[in-house]
Amino acid sequence: MNVRKFIAATARDALRKVKELLGPDAIILSNRAIPGGVEIMAVAAGDMEMIVPTPARENPRPHDDYTVRLSSPTSSMPLKARVAQPSQQPPQSSSQQPPKLPPQLPPLTPRPAPQLDRPSTPAQETAKPQAEIVPAEVMDEIRSLRKMFEQHLAGAAWGESARSEPVKTEILRQMLDAGFSPQLARELLMQLPRTLNATEALAWVKSGADRSFLTINAENDIVDRGGIYALVGPTGVGKTTTTAKLAARCVLRHGASKVALVTTDGYRIGAHEQLRIYGRILGVSVHLVKDAEELKQTLFNLQQKHMVLVDTMGMSQRDRMVGEQVAMFGNSNVKRLLLLSATGRGDTLDDVVRAYNGPDLAGCILSKVDEAASLASALDVIIRHGLRLHYVSNGQRVPEDLHLPNRSYLLHRAFKDVPETSPHRLDGLEPGLMMASAGSGMAATGGRRG
Repeated sequence: MNVRKFIAATARDALRKVKELLGPDAIILSNRAIPGGVEIMAVAAGDMEMIVPTPARENPRPHDDYTVRLSSPTSSMPLKARVAQPSQQPPQSSSQQPPKLPPQLPPLTPRPAPQLDRPSTPAQETAKPQAEIVPAEVMDEIRSLRKMFEQHLAGAAWGESARSEPVKTEILRQMLDAGFSPQLARELLMQLPRTLNATEALAWVKSGADRSFLTINAENDIVDRGGIYALVGPTGVGKTTTTAKLAARCVLRHGASKVALVTTDGYRIGAHEQLRIYGRILGVSVHLVKDAEELKQTLFNLQQKHMVLVDTMGMSQRDRMVGEQVAMFGNSNVKRLLLLSATGRGDTLDDVVRAYNGPDLAGCILSKVDEAASLASALDVIIRHGLRLHYVSNGQRVPEDLHLPNRSYLLHRAFKDVPETSPHRLDGLEPGLMMASAGSGMAATGGRRG
């Protein structure tokens, strides 16, 4: 390995030198403070890739075959001498004659060892290994050391950033505490002006999030536009109740004769009956379909309706049937609305969006807003995936607890800081370590790990 030493006044300057010389994937081997600055030992990623651990041979045999090359002063022709295993060739008896050497070669005699300063022959050069072999346990130790030093450097970078850009660092800490992903936090803070105070910086970041937040308003409410919409999503997010809320909203504006309900949930006990109860209360028809063909025929019969709402079976986002459900609506005029629970974790919501995404996905509905302590994770997922938020559900009442999104209220809830006594509040160097584990060693600067 070609290990290089970098010395600079600060850790950031040293890392910049590492990145410029060895590339962004360089591996940090050590980091220590020295008089007047820091010293970093690093190696290029390409050098590490050449280090391929080779498993040791099990039960090596001392009598394995090998080849010996000898030469004499009068002849450069090599001689291949084969040493056989005892089990393959018995020892010769005293009556047997030793084998004769070829006439063109002299008898084998001991030769002095080559001098250290003797130049290597081409054959010897090709025999040299291309890379040193490092045992697997040593590679594991190197990876462990790398992770430890990355965390150490992340803490150093966080402390340095806190001194040079305290406002930016505080806003980042607040966003991570609230539940925003490190990725979105970095993007929103990347161009933050240094001249802003904490209040101005928070307003600036909220403004950036607001520009990326897609919603509908009263002018493009789907209840007024009409159409065929299927409510999809995992179990327990409130699809059936939200379907009834949308139906009631449409009945109040266009009358019961203009609305129809369809359910594809023939598996869950009582699901069809629950929707029928809502249908009787609202005075609208309810239809049960079992497959894509029945769905196509039913929708054809309901084409004169202003709005048709399809309630679907809830299933895990990792269920293979999700793909079948997406395909079921793919060849029709149905647009899907994805229900996302405001109480879900960000990574789980990411999985849900990836599983249910598709060209016919018109947007999403955020449910259980009244049950969530923070809306940061949900809004983070909606913004990053470019989903359009159609409605917000905050209770069980039909139809009162369904609203068009109030952007300022939702962003206020998302950016609300957690109390200082909260066990979920990051402290000290923890935000920097969190940013490092999420893929950035330069916690508050928007830089990538070098």
